[in-house]
Amino acid sequence: MSLLSPVRRLLNWRSLRWKIAALTAAVACVVTAAVGVLAHRVTYEWSLTTGQQDAFRELDDAAAAYRKNGSMKDLSDLEEVPASMLRPMWEGDTFFWYDDRKPEEPWMWAGRVVDGEPLVVQVSMGPERRSLQALDRHIVMVALAALAVAVPLAALVAELPNRRLRRVARTARRIAEGDLDARIGADGREGDEIAEISAAVDSMAGSLQRWLLSEQRFTADVAHELRTPVMGLMTAAELLPDGEVTDLVRDRVRVLRILVENLLEISRLDAGAERADRVPVPLGEVVEESVRRTGLQATVTVIGAPVAETDPRRLDRIVANLVINAHRHGRPPVEVLVDGTTVVVRDHGPGFPDELLTHGPQRFRTGAAERGRGHGLGLAIALGQAGVIGAELTLANAPEGGAVAVLSLPRSARRG
Repeated sequence: MSLLSPVRRLLNWRSLRWKIAALTAAVACVVTAAVGVLAHRVTYEWSLTTGQQDAFRELDDAAAAYRKNGSMKDLSDLEEVPASMLRPMWEGDTFFWYDDRKPEEPWMWAGRVVDGEPLVVQVSMGPERRSLQALDRHIVMVALAALAVAVPLAALVAELPNRRLRRVARTARRIAEGDLDARIGADGREGDEIAEISAAVDSMAGSLQRWLLSEQRFTADVAHELRTPVMGLMTAAELLPDGEVTDLVRDRVRVLRILVENLLEISRLDAGAERADRVPVPLGEVVEESVRRTGLQATVTVIGAPVAETDPRRLDRIVANLVINAHRHGRPPVEVLVDGTTVVVRDHGPGFPDELLTHGPQRFRTGAAERGRGHGLGLAIALGQAGVIGAELTLANAPEGGAVAVLSLPRSARRG
């Protein structure tokens, strides 16, 4: 993929590089056409003027010979000249007519009345015609040569702003993926539009980072402040006499405690304060123990005796959250498969909503009413803890129905 990406980028006709090259080619064609038409017109008029001058001299020579010898040279027939062209001659002027009825061999005609006798001569314009055609061919050749140089040069020059724009895009994608420390930085080209975009993206990233850090501090402060009174509520609830109301109070206090603990865990994950303590662990046994501690029904299948180098406490947290999420938002049976360093948790409910699959887990949002109730923190914590231990958590829907969560742990060698 890394080898083909530059090729695809080079051949992408929608690229700004080729748009600039096409615009350059279009401008070059327009300029060349304008210059070519102008040069053709000027040369054509010059050839007509030259032909008239040659015909005029030929006419003077013929008139001088007629006056001297009383006889004319072998002159052209008047019947070949249109009557409208001869009118100036009968009025005492000299007429000129460019005869291009045969484009391959045009003629320039001239005539006047000499001593009462009409005198008409013709001069071949073939050399001038061929010179004009040669000029047109040379203009086309020069235009093609200019395009052959201008288009690659324009594409090469366009690569410089393209490279800067790709850098802006890469940095924006890093920011969108959560790397709020990513910055484009100044590249020494102050004042152009790309520099303005870069400065705007850096400013946006800085503002977003400050806002998120403020939100993280607020969440952590609230969770810490709530922890002490919640623990007091837990203690007070345990002192209440047993009864239906007491059970309801204890259940709500337990939910509140879990919420506070989840908020504290989220704040630590957001702050990047979590560090993994990796050790080789028997993956099947750890997963079975994690499922057992949830107290929920789930079928665990272990293929072989896989060993993974990971943090068992964080792995237990991830597996427990996935199983709880499957029971809370899906339908039984819930199945857990351990195959190598991959752990798959699947339920048979309505599956993950499209919004969750597109944008990932959102805090305090369960995505759809049919997936049940909750705070939307379980998957967010599982995803964050997976990142801490270097694992990849993928969420999908099975073709035959049900939500599927796949946890891929990094492979490690056995120790013995």
